[in-house]
Amino acid sequence: MIAIGTEDCYTGTVDRSGKPDPGRVGYNRMHMRRKQWARPELDACPYYYNDPEEMRGKWKTAFPKVQPLMLELGCGKGVSTSRMTSSNRDINYIAVDISPDVLGDARRNMAEAYGSEPDNVILCRFDIENIHRFFSKEDEIERIYIHFCNPWTERPKHAKRRLTHPRQLEQYMAFLKEHGEIWFKTDDDELFRDSLVYFRLCGFETVYLTRDLHKDGFQPNYVSEHEKKYTELGVPIKFGILRKTKDQLDFDPTRWRLTPGMYKE
Repeated sequence: MIAIGTEDCYTGTVDRSGKPDPGRVGYNRMHMRRKQWARPELDACPYYYNDPEEMRGKWKTAFPKVQPLMLELGCGKGVSTSRMTSSNRDINYIAVDISPDVLGDARRNMAEAYGSEPDNVILCRFDIENIHRFFSKEDEIERIYIHFCNPWTERPKHAKRRLTHPRQLEQYMAFLKEHGEIWFKTDDDELFRDSLVYFRLCGFETVYLTRDLHKDGFQPNYVSEHEKKYTELGVPIKFGILRKTKDQLDFDPTRWRLTPGMYKE
């Protein structure tokens, strides 16, 4: 199971100034405290889908306007999501998380950002590991955002749980539109390095790449609480835009393992 919607605590090493060592960032994933108000508020929210499986292949009909459709995997509290969606009313968004507690926060952040009920965003709750059950080719997703997902660096065998692993990329490719993009952002060096291998292996071409997003000044960049926290700690944010170039894999991602040192700069 892929854990989405948890809080992050830094457990890596620090340098002499007390800042994290960017090359050795680690995480301790902690579940959020249950919020009693979150579920009732979500149940009353017209743009929240608790059981979205019935929408597979029909997501474009869920919005009042036919517009480009984009998907965020692991939206968390929706701090950056609400800024992005409210700033781009000519795009439809689906924001996904597994935790109703963080989705409750996301709904409140949406209300604050819009000042009314948004008509270009839908909040969804499901396990991204089984995303093939919720999206199909007919949905024509133009862009997928994967921001600060769990790096799963503690044990090599856990790498298959990453949201960028070929097992997941294969699923995304099935509903990502031709030449569709994945926008990937992380503060974890190892996850970023390995993910570049995953993307290349699965036929994604690099459109843009930086190992220090804030230094390079890429825009637009909607900053989340997590990104703000680690940037202030001196950890460079890694970011890439990867474009789909083929529709299916020519290998079995369930049996594939990353060979150490396979990726060359």
